[in-house]
Amino acid sequence: MTSTPHHPRHRLVATPAGRIHLVEQGEGPLVLLIHGFPEGWYSWRRQLPALARAGYRAVAVDVRGYGRSSKPGDAAAYRMVELVEDNVAVVEALGESSAIVVGHDWGATIAANTALLRPDVVRAVALLSVPYAPRGGPRPSDVFAQMGGDEEFYVSYFQEPGRAEAEIEPDVRGWLAGFYAALSADTMPGSDAPSPHFVAREGGRLRDRFPQGRRPAWLTEADLDAHAAEFERTGLTGALNRYRAMDRDWEDLADLDGAPITQPSLFIGGSQDASTTWLADAIKAFPHTMPALSAAHILDGAGHWLQQERPDDVNRLLTDWLADVATPDS
Repeated sequence: MTSTPHHPRHRLVATPAGRIHLVEQGEGPLVLLIHGFPEGWYSWRRQLPALARAGYRAVAVDVRGYGRSSKPGDAAAYRMVELVEDNVAVVEALGESSAIVVGHDWGATIAANTALLRPDVVRAVALLSVPYAPRGGPRPSDVFAQMGGDEEFYVSYFQEPGRAEAEIEPDVRGWLAGFYAALSADTMPGSDAPSPHFVAREGGRLRDRFPQGRRPAWLTEADLDAHAAEFERTGLTGALNRYRAMDRDWEDLADLDGAPITQPSLFIGGSQDASTTWLADAIKAFPHTMPALSAAHILDGAGHWLQQERPDDVNRLLTDWLADVATPDS
């Protein structure tokens, strides 16, 4: 029995990693919601009821390594191919043969690769904040090593096991607050300031550049408590291991070099999100890389945390798109 539109239901389902925790709400075609870093199922709290009211079975997961889902110790267990299989296992555990997949941040990349690797399972895919860019080019660690210039880009900073954990875990709540503020449109530094969350000075920490004492309008104290409580309980290693598996992905996915996503698709970005600027070429390439794209929306004045910063806009765009790619149960 599925949950009613007004009552979300927590479940644990079996997957290759052991278990995935999910929250589901509503009845109808399955819409799988995949979060990014450093979040969890809770980042979709404003989408679950909206999608349920629109006639969908909305399911937000805790990605492997997060929340109540299993957390393998080996960084190799966080390879993209493993995360894709988790998604497939969730769909099957829910008694479905296919789903529409929606992802934000790392979740967008996971959603895109699920569509590529398992087109039999993914009927359509929506990407938030991070556009699809086909696999190709140099090894990721070599690319990111060049991006910080004289300083250290955050992806490189995350590579060494234990290093970022030592910065974050003594004050998880404070670190998350600073990281969210650094990427939220209403609290991020002005364009003339150094990129606060992307680089660390030699011998310094990422948090040294975070905005101080500024909480985004969308982030209530209760919301921050909810995000922080999960990471205070689990630590950050599982979440950070996604970054530590990128070179393995580059090797695993060599056969997908340049591959397009052919399912119906949607992109939503924020005009104030660095991902929109850095990956502008990927957005321009959508006619070739996402030939069945319905639309690419850039929300004016929005930062990175789209579904939390601008939930009404995101809900409207998602439900309008879903009406074209799925037929809700009556």
